[in-house]
Amino acid sequence: MSIEDTLKKARDRAKEMRLPYEGALTPAEAHEVLSQAPDARIVDVRTRAELDWVGRIPGAVEVELLTWPGSRPNPDFVQQLEQQVDDKDAPVLFICRSGGRSHNAAMLAMQAGYTDAYNVLEGFEGDKDGEGHRNTVGGWRAAGLPWTQS
Repeated sequence: MSIEDTLKKARDRAKEMRLPYEGALTPAEAHEVLSQAPDARIVDVRTRAELDWVGRIPGAVEVELLTWPGSRPNPDFVQQLEQQVDDKDAPVLFICRSGGRSHNAAMLAMQAGYTDAYNVLEGFEGDKDGEGHRNTVGGWRAAGLPWTQS
């Protein structure tokens, strides 16, 4: 599938889901976009603790949406994003643990003038399975995509 087809699918999905930003990608689609679009960036909005203890996506921009400890909103999120991702017209893909915070980050980015903001559905760890564990049902890691751990 071409990058244009993948992004169209993500835009169509966003319309179906009535999302205010450009699109919604599966982890595999996000990886495909990152592989084919040299200007695309993935922004991991998880906390430093999650990044250190759970794992990182190689090459990802890391900007906490909520701070650790306490899960307080990062008042400098947009400023930190703009410092690290200055091209507001390039595809910017937001990812978190399971897709909720990255949805909020994509909305904030759109409001800040990022024209091509996407949420990565399922996030890094995906949903909980029947036993209450993550990393088996959906998500970046369960899809076998590149990641590292401290």
